[in-house]
Amino acid sequence: MVNWIGIAAINMAIAVGLGAFGAHGLKGMVSTQQLEWWHTATLYWFVHALGLLLVGILVRLNYTTQTSAWLLQVGVIIFAGSLYAMTLGAPRWFGAITPIGGVLMIAGWLWLAVSAFRLSNAAS
Repeated sequence: MVNWIGIAAINMAIAVGLGAFGAHGLKGMVSTQQLEWWHTATLYWFVHALGLLLVGILVRLNYTTQTSAWLLQVGVIIFAGSLYAMTLGAPRWFGAITPIGGVLMIAGWLWLAVSAFRLSNAAS
């Protein structure tokens, strides 16, 4: 079984590092629009790292499957990664993959909801 709590902690460290780099290392080097992309990517990385921590705990307690965790992890990498790449000079069309990451993150949260409802129905 994958250690999602450990992976969530690594995600938090990555988010802090990338956030700091965006706040201090990119000033004056990129446009305001690019800084907004970086900020959005970092915000989503933080939020989903915390969510992944929660999901990791729920996986350990057998309240959900690893599917939610995988969807969140792959989704945030694609979503934030594409925004980071565009900030660092990737062509603007590269942003076309950003929504794929968003859809995967939504699917991860919906999978968690389905798991929770199934557990609640099984307990009734």
